[in-house]
Amino acid sequence: METKSPPKHSPQAAAAAHPKTNRRLHPEVLTAQAQDILSVLLALRFINALCVRTFFQPDEYFQALEPAWTVAFGSADETGAWLTWEWQHQLRSSLHPALFGLVYKAVHSLMAFMNLFPPFQSFVLVALPKVVQSIFAALADYYTWRLATEIYGRDSNFPWAALWMTVLNPWQWYCSTRTFSNSLEATLTIAALYYWPWQLLGDARVNKDDPLQSKGSVNSLRLSLALAAVAVLLRPTNILIWIGILTLTLTRLTLDGEPPLHKTTLVTFTREILVCGTAVLALSLVSDRLYFGFWTFPPYTWLYFNISQSLAVFYGQMPWHYYLSQGLPLLTTSFLPFALVGLYKSTSTSKTLPVPQSNILKTLAFAVLTMLGALSIISHKEVRFIYPLLPILHILAAPYITSFFTEKTPLSETPTNPTPPPQQQQPQPIILRHRVFLANLLSLNILLAGYLTLYHQAAPISVLNFLRTDYERIHPDSLTLNGPATSSYELFALFLTPCHSTPWRSHLVWPGLHARALTCEPPLATAPGSVERATYLDEADRFYAKDDSGRYGVRFLDEEMWPSSTSAAALSPKWGGSGGGEKQRAGEMPRYIVGFEGIESVLKAFFEEEEAPGRDLGVKLTKVWEGWNGAFNEDWRRTGRLVVWDTGVYEGSFGSEAAGAEGSEDES
Repeated sequence: METKSPPKHSPQAAAAAHPKTNRRLHPEVLTAQAQDILSVLLALRFINALCVRTFFQPDEYFQALEPAWTVAFGSADETGAWLTWEWQHQLRSSLHPALFGLVYKAVHSLMAFMNLFPPFQSFVLVALPKVVQSIFAALADYYTWRLATEIYGRDSNFPWAALWMTVLNPWQWYCSTRTFSNSLEATLTIAALYYWPWQLLGDARVNKDDPLQSKGSVNSLRLSLALAAVAVLLRPTNILIWIGILTLTLTRLTLDGEPPLHKTTLVTFTREILVCGTAVLALSLVSDRLYFGFWTFPPYTWLYFNISQSLAVFYGQMPWHYYLSQGLPLLTTSFLPFALVGLYKSTSTSKTLPVPQSNILKTLAFAVLTMLGALSIISHKEVRFIYPLLPILHILAAPYITSFFTEKTPLSETPTNPTPPPQQQQPQPIILRHRVFLANLLSLNILLAGYLTLYHQAAPISVLNFLRTDYERIHPDSLTLNGPATSSYELFALFLTPCHSTPWRSHLVWPGLHARALTCEPPLATAPGSVERATYLDEADRFYAKDDSGRYGVRFLDEEMWPSSTSAAALSPKWGGSGGGEKQRAGEMPRYIVGFEGIESVLKAFFEEEEAPGRDLGVKLTKVWEGWNGAFNEDWRRTGRLVVWDTGVYEGSFGSEAAGAEGSEDES
């Protein structure tokens, strides 16, 4: 009678792989332990999500939540969602926003059925994506621990070190619960690595069995391939990790032992890659067909625009060593020395490690180096592009941070109490060392995480809470997501800030809350290297472009924001005009103007000075809200506090009420 082996990742298989653990812990205890750890991580990341109150990068919102809003509530024209050029030209997969869109739809339908208070509904919808992402963040932590356990064994302290590093890493606290596609990519990657058939890296001299002979191992391979395929569709550069892993798996370059790759193994392996890849690709194509309304393949479009058309450099260029000099330090922070040692040690042959363990560590290190090397060639670089490598770096660093901060207590042996044989020995207890250094390291991590998530660039989030709640106060009859607003049209807010400085509809919520912001569309119609592209200025650039006297903004407001048939700047002698003629203004005047405090002089020069070009618009600026935006900012346009000015042209706002009260006092 044939005996079936347990699935690769079952507690029974884990116990069988580590005999000492099998004698000490029942498989049900191992399962309960894993469930308890996952529960704690879910609770921790939920708290983490609620603590993130700062703005990091626009893609968190504009590449995920804005298209998700259209999935849940209707087109961009109906909802006011801001779809950037990437979505208008099908550069992004719809799978990521579809996830949040379906959650938006389900939760809103439930709240509408319960007839909950509209401001409470908006509060829930704003917090919802972070709560959903916190689940994926917890799973990334969990699979980091599980993969480390697969590599180092349950008796080792190294998996616990990897878990503590991922929990205490400031970057994880700052970014893991944000709705970047990179955050989901990191979770998918480490989960796929956990389910990967690492038996393929074993030594045939020790075990001659086919690594993919059991149904459990094949199912594990299928799950790994499916997760990896989704990660690649979300972020095409993720394929670099799998190129590195497949290269060493198939070629065995630098690996030890004899390959266990039989002909049947290769046939099964190839078949599953084709089947799983095709299935995920079909799912993606159908999702994109439903979202865009026609058949398209975003990874190809992404490659065309970013590589062939060189549009990625429009968003910044970094030196080739950026990931080495800045990316890895920012990603690993205080754990950097241990990650570098782990990366270096893993690439060399070890005479003390078992062959399978040594080969796995070599393969993971090679995947890291492959991705770092390939992405270093590309001009546009960001730290989050290498985010999927962070769980791997934690695993590679685990042995070295453990050995640095801990040591085992020596076994005591007396004539009456001799040392027991190895099979009866209990694990030696460990003690901490370098405690002061460890306390400083952890304190630094906690301070960094706290400052970045609570204070650094907090104003772009809180200003939208102010605008949304004020809209709910002024227009209580327009708080609906199921159709156009019932109130008369008004431009509620104008953002004179660098492009995408705040979230958008995911925080403004109500479609009746009309807003306008400076745009930054790239020069799609220009050729790479052309004069037109080199001299191109987007709308935000034109607003902040300084003249010979160092002033900016006034001419843009006069000629583009509120243009007249004859430019007011040309009419005013102060601005080089003749001083004659008449003007008629176009453009909408908002209730509120939002900007960093540096533009206050620009607004006063345009609206309030004696010969101001916009003096005829009747605007009387009143500061009604301001928020601290952190201790520093590398962009001069974003320095200082974020401010909201009331223009005074609408009734019911804070500025008009203050002006009315002041007028009443004057009359009395």
